[in-house]
Amino acid sequence: MAETVWSTDTGEAVYRSRDPVRNLRLRVHLQRITSSNFLRYQPAAQPGKDLIDLATFRPHPTASGHRSEQEEEEEVVIGWQEKLFSQFEVDLYRNEAACQSPLDHQYRQEILKLEDSGGRKNRRIFTYTDSDRYTNVEEHCQKMTTAAREVPSFLVERMANVRRRRQDRRGMECGILKSRIVTWEPSEEFVRNNHVINTPLQTMYIMADLGPYGKLGYKKYEHVLCTLKVDSNGVITVKPDFTGLKGPYRMETEGEKQELWKYTVDSVSSLARPEEEEREQRVFKDLYGRHKEYLSSLVGTDFEMTVPGALRLFVNGEVVSAQGYEYDNLYIHFFVELPTTNWSSPAFQQLSGITQTCATKSLGMDKVAYFSYPFTFEASFLHEDESADAVPEWPVLYCEVLSLDSWQRYRVEGYGAVVLPTAPGSHTLTVPTWRPMELGTEAELRRFFIGGSLELEDLSYVRIPGTFKGERLSRFGFRTETTGCITFRLHCLQQSRAFMESSSLRKRMQSVLDRLEGFSQQSSVHNVLDAFRRARRRMQEARESLPQDLVSPSGTMVS
Repeated sequence: MAETVWSTDTGEAVYRSRDPVRNLRLRVHLQRITSSNFLRYQPAAQPGKDLIDLATFRPHPTASGHRSEQEEEEEVVIGWQEKLFSQFEVDLYRNEAACQSPLDHQYRQEILKLEDSGGRKNRRIFTYTDSDRYTNVEEHCQKMTTAAREVPSFLVERMANVRRRRQDRRGMECGILKSRIVTWEPSEEFVRNNHVINTPLQTMYIMADLGPYGKLGYKKYEHVLCTLKVDSNGVITVKPDFTGLKGPYRMETEGEKQELWKYTVDSVSSLARPEEEEREQRVFKDLYGRHKEYLSSLVGTDFEMTVPGALRLFVNGEVVSAQGYEYDNLYIHFFVELPTTNWSSPAFQQLSGITQTCATKSLGMDKVAYFSYPFTFEASFLHEDESADAVPEWPVLYCEVLSLDSWQRYRVEGYGAVVLPTAPGSHTLTVPTWRPMELGTEAELRRFFIGGSLELEDLSYVRIPGTFKGERLSRFGFRTETTGCITFRLHCLQQSRAFMESSSLRKRMQSVLDRLEGFSQQSSVHNVLDAFRRARRRMQEARESLPQDLVSPSGTMVS
């Protein structure tokens, strides 16, 4: 006889199903192997015999003189929350005096109907459903660890009470509104009692009565074969897991006459029929379609295009950090300056911002303040001058770093500026800063004790002032001191019709890289201007190639 391969992994498994849990079917097979003291049994030696009689190892007969096959081996198919009565429940509910709750009287009626129809089919395998008292007691007494003397914590006790939903919910099913919806001054006990996650949960236990022959119906012989828990999200927890290709589970009874049992738990849920699957797919398709229409109504279906000859610039930026400054509690004031020529921004667009005050932390030899402050803005460039000498300016990001002490005194820590990247994509920029300074000890003492320092009246003086009209900008005699640096992370996006050729003859569309004549990336604004000029040149050539009677005197095409 081949040796049985036992499954020792009795941990729980978690599944997720979109089907109704009422379709769940389990097949439980229970079989008695032999007594556990089989190998420990030493029969008395009989003279003249060297072999042991096999009749010695036969199990004891029942009171009626024969063994029942259902008590030796049993297989049952059980549905979700299907009630199978045990011999103990049958003996209990036969007595009408033992029935106290409406559920007890309901069980009594069902047992009487079973006896009239020939008795129950199961013998050892039975179930406890979510409505039985065993479910509440078992869940309240379960342990979180393997410690022998475990003391349940407050949260464990509260969660055990939450799982007993039937007792808590029964008195609150009416439609009376609570008088106090908001507790303005919650006590500590109130906070502790409400610090519980209440997830609807249903439980079912598949049990086995492993009592000896002729002694079924005793509580001490009841053992849990499988525990099933299902929540409102369709998550199914099975402990132990379905047997599948693994070996059977082993269960050994305690007491003087120990016995060895094996059992398997398998899912035998019926597969959905093709018409049911098709109907379900139609329902999901309709649901997803309605959700898509709802999202489209919020976002809109029309793609917003730029005007011809315009370039739209979107920047999603982040002030990442600042480091290398003298004082703590830093904050940054920044703004974007648009060139006055051909650049504009929407009226609602805000081109400046101030970060929160951030304390520094030591990182190596420097002190770093991490802001992670996001900002975004939009600007448009309208190309009007087609001459080759017209090179447009690009927006500039100016920033000012300040510190704030406990006396609400602020100090300028540095100024910096950087030209925004002309290429779309993700960019990380490090902007070095400086600050004006005065010579002498008096200026440093004033900066330390009363705050304040030399400041720039025009922040654009960091680079080139907007009011400067000359050819050379002299800063001779202007004393500065190098301070720290600021890190920006910018995600730039550019939109323009020049990236997409669309002539009157509807030529075949090409990729953006091909349209820009093989440039691997748009590294300069000159590429954008060149694309504008090529697009206008092609439109002019297309008009010249058409017959004259199709072109009006104004140069537009006649339909």
